[in-house]
Amino acid sequence: MELRELQAFVAVVEEGGFSAAARRLHVSQPALSQTVAGLERELRVALLVRSSTGVRPTEVGDVLLGEARAVIARHGQAVRAMAAFLDADGGALRVGVPLELPAAVLAPALARLAEASPATRVLVRHLSTAEQTGALRAGELEVGLLRERPAVAGFDSLLVSRERLGVLLASDRAANLLGPQGIALEALSGFEWLAFPRSDSPAWFDELTAILRSHGHTLGAAAPHGQRLIAEVKLAAVSAGRAFALAPPDWSQPVSDGVTWAPLVGHPLVRRTWAVWAADSRRRDVGRLVAGLDPAQAH
Repeated sequence: MELRELQAFVAVVEEGGFSAAARRLHVSQPALSQTVAGLERELRVALLVRSSTGVRPTEVGDVLLGEARAVIARHGQAVRAMAAFLDADGGALRVGVPLELPAAVLAPALARLAEASPATRVLVRHLSTAEQTGALRAGELEVGLLRERPAVAGFDSLLVSRERLGVLLASDRAANLLGPQGIALEALSGFEWLAFPRSDSPAWFDELTAILRSHGHTLGAAAPHGQRLIAEVKLAAVSAGRAFALAPPDWSQPVSDGVTWAPLVGHPLVRRTWAVWAADSRRRDVGRLVAGLDPAQAH
């Protein structure tokens, strides 16, 4: 048995089906099905009862589930224990960051870390919140900067940023809607919201959509899994005049001609960023980086 096979089996059982587990592991459903089927062939037992409503473990599957969780947890502990020794002689500190991370969040922390631990190399990966959560679980990241606080046990977190989101809108449309305090969110109900995929950050997506609906918005088709809502896509779609996008006031991208950024009246949408790391991490450079992520930025 390989670790990836056990991780696949546990994910399928915990998610209650192959589709949700595939999204959690960021693999295709057919590939995941083949992995679990291969594990069953290898062990010569049926591990899952499959039905139209999902899957559940067999009696043998229940036994393997407990053992697999223990193996995965022990593997993560071993990875973290070895990582603790890298800090003394230099090593890689792997950090996950989302799109549109405010420059004021990470840059000062990296500068402080470089001064305090010059032997540490920082490897930054652009990942969604869901991808970072999975990578943290698997021991593939030491620190993640997430749009939502993880609901799973075993992690510590620190709120490092609060951004009052405004709106990007075609300039001629914005001119008609802009008041002394900005644009009212309900005034945008006739425009399409450029949404990111829910699978990227489910809790943050649900918070956003609940607020939008409460202001009269009817949401369109969901963005497909894996689609990245990058700046170029936002600006191109907004400039056509039928859609709006959300962005903070200090958005790092230059706003193109024909597009206007404006605050939202009452600041109804606040995007939070959390620093997340393993609660049992003993790496000194993790502590130094987190200490440098000044919660005062969370304004």
